[in-house]
Amino acid sequence: MARTDRPLSPFLVYRWEISNTLSFLHRMTGVMLSIGSLALVGWLISIVAGHDAYSRLTAFFEGVIGALILFGLTFCFFYHLGNGIRHLFWDAGYGFEKQRARMSGWIVLISALLLTLAFWIVA
Repeated sequence: MARTDRPLSPFLVYRWEISNTLSFLHRMTGVMLSIGSLALVGWLISIVAGHDAYSRLTAFFEGVIGALILFGLTFCFFYHLGNGIRHLFWDAGYGFEKQRARMSGWIVLISALLLTLAFWIVA
């Protein structure tokens, strides 16, 4: 027999808010940065391994797939940094008002995109 007093899943109870998406994105960018650190370690190991290994890895990251990976990691870095600063303000008790939380979320997202683009234009 099915129980009718069970709680509903959160996605059935709460309506979509940007904060939901940004919270998920913050977690995912953290995971991606952790995985991306393996690419950094691989790059450092390739330096030690010799010129051939370094050349192969450099050629991969200069290709389309490698460049997209690096572009994505750059966005992850800037987003995670910006949202981390946003969370520091929350930890201090500022920015919890609904409108301010929405606005700061959009600011973090847009600034991460702009900083990523600026980084790749300058670099």
